[in-house]
Amino acid sequence: MKKIYDYLVIGTGAAGLYFAIHAAKHGKVLLLSKDKIKDSNTYLAQGGIASVEKPNDSFEDHIQDTLVAGDELCNLKAVEMVVKEAPTVIDDLIDLGAKFSKETRKGFYSLHKEGGHTKSRVFHFKDATGKELVRALTKNVKSNPNIDIMENTISIDLLTEHQKKKVKKDQKGVTCFGAYVLNIKTDKVMKILAKSTILATGGAGQVYLHTSNPSPATGDGIAMAYRAGATISNLEFFKFHPTTLYTGKTEESSFLISEALRGFGGILKTRKKKEFMHKYHKLACLAPRDIVARAIDAEMKKSGDPCVYIDVTNFSAKKVIDSFPNIYKKCLEHGIDITKEMIPVVPAAHYQCGGVEADLNGRTDVRGLFAIGEVAQNGVHGANRLASNSLLEALVFAKRSAVYSKHYLEKSTLNFSGIKEWHSENFENAEEKIIVSFLKNNIKVLASRFVGIVRSKARLEMATKMVDLMLWQVRDYYNSTRITKETIELRNLADVASLLVRFAVFRKESRGLHYNLDYSEKDNKNWQKNTRIRSSGRTSKKDVN
Repeated sequence: MKKIYDYLVIGTGAAGLYFAIHAAKHGKVLLLSKDKIKDSNTYLAQGGIASVEKPNDSFEDHIQDTLVAGDELCNLKAVEMVVKEAPTVIDDLIDLGAKFSKETRKGFYSLHKEGGHTKSRVFHFKDATGKELVRALTKNVKSNPNIDIMENTISIDLLTEHQKKKVKKDQKGVTCFGAYVLNIKTDKVMKILAKSTILATGGAGQVYLHTSNPSPATGDGIAMAYRAGATISNLEFFKFHPTTLYTGKTEESSFLISEALRGFGGILKTRKKKEFMHKYHKLACLAPRDIVARAIDAEMKKSGDPCVYIDVTNFSAKKVIDSFPNIYKKCLEHGIDITKEMIPVVPAAHYQCGGVEADLNGRTDVRGLFAIGEVAQNGVHGANRLASNSLLEALVFAKRSAVYSKHYLEKSTLNFSGIKEWHSENFENAEEKIIVSFLKNNIKVLASRFVGIVRSKARLEMATKMVDLMLWQVRDYYNSTRITKETIELRNLADVASLLVRFAVFRKESRGLHYNLDYSEKDNKNWQKNTRIRSSGRTSKKDVN
């Protein structure tokens, strides 16, 4: 019998790292990273972690702000739990060595006030909170003898009863026993056995042409969980950041052009230097994110231009550079001097509010499978996420899941016998990058054009017809081609795109991040609760060969 881990953690963002630290107190942990540990959405996070701290703030205010942002689709119990456990998590992070910016005069923590918050409550470290958080957590993970780390390893599929040589006909429910994983450097597939498996794989921003997400964000966790038989919910709610740097290159992640630039006085303009935000909202360039994103999308569709622009050239060069040194430096790398030229920007997929359905302890409806962080849908974010609640939610659920999974291990009795090894002798067709690139681009174009910021019945009907053909093409190619990181990601993106379309079709209203031209935001006669999809749990022939 191969080594069996107590915890298999797939993903090394804030959720995965923090879970591993707490779970290692109770058992042996294997932590898998598709690339390097730092390659995650957490590492790129510029904002911070929302937590009540000041006397003039309260849990009730933070809860209410979260519920308002979630547009009546939040789980109140989940929101209350996350908000009330936030201060403890902040203290824990400080004990683990994480640093947060302080006010220079009195030494108190400097708390930002962000969009949607009625009070200043966002802990941050300069404009690189995610980087600092990953630094501190990674240091603790690497020094822990109870945590093994595998980098450059991508998960293929979860191990369930369907990977066993004999499946009971009267089998009730599905159990997770670990995962098949590919070592990207050696091209070897391994069978990893674990008593509990934790999905901390982040989101699926790479399903869109423009995204702030890093390249590993290909929806691996959602796709694997769906194929294993877990319930997916609310995937139609995808948050778009309205202003990311447009470079014309869709193969790389988009650099965020902070909302602070508009707060500073930057004006959104068309290529012809015409202002337009006053047509969409009384706050013009300072309107909420979703409204700004939809306005930019509308202007791009009208003009046919690939982007719009932010103009700060009417301010002194020194003031601009002193206020936004990182943005200034990044734009210069692309040949743009923001003190003299307008900044080309485009909305980009930023955060996935739906995902693998999980309860208050991170449990999914697949036994032994937990989901935490962006991959999970636990009711905190509802139809739209409140700024800086994402890291908070990931950390609170990571800690709770580590505690609960300990009890799960004490009570569960798993039979690991009969799970097949991976065989690929019949699938030796070499991967052709031109085919992978073509299929991946088709997926991105479909998602961006038909299931993007603005949707309609006509667009979704077209997308439904197109995505079925696309899914068949990808699965056929995947099942006849040697396994690689690229083919695994392609398959996952296709599954996510198919789910995105289906979820968007289900929701016949405009709510939160789902905006459909054919349904009014104000008409709630057809108000809907959570949308859910669950598969049979069966995988393709290749997966169980």
